[in-house]
Amino acid sequence: MRFSSTEEYGLRCMLQMAKKGPTGTRTIVELAHKEALTSSYVAKIMSVLRKGNLVKSIRGQSGGYQLARPAEEINVNEVLEALSGKFFSREEYCSSAAPEHGACLHSMDCTIRSLWTGLNAAITGYLRKCRLSDLVGAEKDMDKWVGQSSEKTFVPMAQTGLETKKTKEETRVS
Repeated sequence: MRFSSTEEYGLRCMLQMAKKGPTGTRTIVELAHKEALTSSYVAKIMSVLRKGNLVKSIRGQSGGYQLARPAEEINVNEVLEALSGKFFSREEYCSSAAPEHGACLHSMDCTIRSLWTGLNAAITGYLRKCRLSDLVGAEKDMDKWVGQSSEKTFVPMAQTGLETKKTKEETRVS
């Protein structure tokens, strides 16, 4: 899985503003310089974040952009969704059938849809726990946070030894 450059740099711009504090502002030029991006690209990102109500623009001599809420109240999932939408949308996935079929052939019983739904819940749940304020510290602090956050690890059913009786019987018949 990969995140887009817009998501990466948008999150980095949000982090730069979080480092300034709740009332600090950053200009597009400052953000571009801090992240080695073009001003036009940063302007595009900041526009999206403003429309997502994550930043507000401040006019005037000491203007720029400022977080719309304290960094403790903004989670990473909000930022990523503002920049590119939800990770997985059941409606979009199920409506993306091949045009010649008109509808998904597996709309009634789709194990892959269940997989994506579960993965979406795990990813968004994890990203909702992480606040911008968590990212302001040192990498070693974040490493500790990551270690504490991963409460459950996904283990495929086949590796748990909990296969169903029917599955074992089918294996013997083969």
